[in-house]
Amino acid sequence: MRDFGLLIKSATRLEQRIDSALRRECGISHTMLEVLIRLWRQPGEEVSQRQLADDLTLTSSGTTRLIDRMEDAGLVRRVPSPGDRRVALVEPTAEGRTTFLRAAAVHAQVVEEYFVKPLAADDYARMTSALSEITRALRGDAG
Repeated sequence: MRDFGLLIKSATRLEQRIDSALRRECGISHTMLEVLIRLWRQPGEEVSQRQLADDLTLTSSGTTRLIDRMEDAGLVRRVPSPGDRRVALVEPTAEGRTTFLRAAAVHAQVVEEYFVKPLAADDYARMTSALSEITRALRGDAG
């Protein structure tokens, strides 16, 4: 169990480092970057607030507040779904795309410094392989 605690503590501290760097250098939170990543991965595709909530494991109201803040910051805009007027789609603005590029670079720097560099190459490969196995097991994909 101690090993599991180390994993959680390391992940939490890395998340805090990423969030602090993003707030300091880009003016956004790590969760905001996660929204921008999902929008970036699906250019031109409709992404609803419900999809974002599911992807980010946030409540519907939490997602609404997050998108409100991002809209106020000029990073995203809501547009009505052409297929269902009750559904709000989220798309990045030009400012959101620019911020995403800056934030992705900051994120990569922090991950490199605290997640990749401390380990020897073969240790890193073993760790990522083990984490992949854990992820598969948690998804129910394991045999």
